Amino acid sequence: MEIVVGWDWADGHHDVVVQDRPGHALWVGQVAHTRDALDALEARLLDWAEHVRRDVHVVIETSQGLVVDWLSTTGFWVYPVNPKVSDARRKPSGAKTDRLDAAILARLGWHERDQLRPLRPAGEDWVELRQLTRIDEDLAQQTTRLSNQLMAALKSYYPQVLAAFADINRPVALAFLAAWPDPVEARKLALSDLMSWLRQHRYPRAAQEAPRIWGALQQRALEASPGKRRAQVWAVRALVAQLQALQAEHRALREHLETLFLANPDADLWMSVPGVAVTLGARLLAGFGPDRDRFELVEAAQALAGTSPVLYQSGKLKRVHMRRACDKHFRATVHQLAFTSLSRCAWARQYYDQYRARGHGHHAALRALANVWMRILFRMWKSGQPYDQARFLADRERHAS
Repeated sequence: MEIVVGWDWADGHHDVVVQDRPGHALWVGQVAHTRDALDALEARLLDWAEHVRRDVHVVIETSQGLVVDWLSTTGFWVYPVNPKVSDARRKPSGAKTDRLDAAILARLGWHERDQLRPLRPAGEDWVELRQLTRIDEDLAQQTTRLSNQLMAALKSYYPQVLAAFADINRPVALAFLAAWPDPVEARKLALSDLMSWLRQHRYPRAAQEAPRIWGALQQRALEASPGKRRAQVWAVRALVAQLQALQAEHRALREHLETLFLANPDADLWMSVPGVAVTLGARLLAGFGPDRDRFELVEAAQALAGTSPVLYQSGKLKRVHMRRACDKHFRATVHQLAFTSLSRCAWARQYYDQYRARGHGHHAALRALANVWMRILFRMWKSGQPYDQARFLADRERHAS
């Protein structure tokens, strides 16, 4: 017997509505967010479905999380939907409860199932790679945040070290700050000791660079008050320690990510795109995925990546604006690809320049270029054929004629 389950999830418990036909509830209740409670619910669902797992259809407002991971192991059909889909189907009164939301999801499962895409379990290697690309992006953002805080702290009491090291984020610069976070102590450092320290840390051209760095540290600059200087030393120590730990873990993560990506059969496909190396290639693989049936049309992929604009038209009013409802990580990936291609593909630079010449801003022009790249990437992904610029240019010329 076919049943539909509307599932309104939460951290501590889940509201569930089970129906054997539209509007007729077999069971309505809450399920604790524990393995025992979920396993007990699985047994009840199987009893109602007469032990046919593929007759159980679960509609839920998320595609992530532990409960979805559990559902994907049950053999049930799982349909993740955007919360805005169920929002649009609420009654005009605006009444909202978790149980009502579960009932709305069950109704979706009966009347609009043909428009929902079931969740297809992916290989664990791809799941790991996808998660790692997102963690990689998050770690890069955290590094930037901490670096900005470190720069601000150093400018407030220790500008000499910024002149001594061109890139304060380099491991050798962070190691120097860990050893000498106080400019007063740094000025006491002898040139010979500094040269030895630089050689020990494998600083390039240490003999030539040591006098320059030592001279920068000896410069008389505007000085912070002793109290402020002592306080900022504590802040810099903490920031340096965080950056050093973060950089070490980030390097290890990227090494593991490279191993996973290069072992994937689609690695060569994505790296055939000009300017795409391991990190960007892994993010493209994570965005498109291994399932070639995931997107039937290129427009669906463009919408997910946020490159296709949104048209708003009402009466005489008509305008186009940026698509905000999308996969933000995927959007950042193709945005970066578009920017990288400006220096590697003449046609991309020409397209970008023409868009800017029509009065559009930098980011709008990059999104438009990214939208073109999505068509190319989609075709590559569907066919399994690497990037062929000559073929693309020939197709573009044929369409233009």
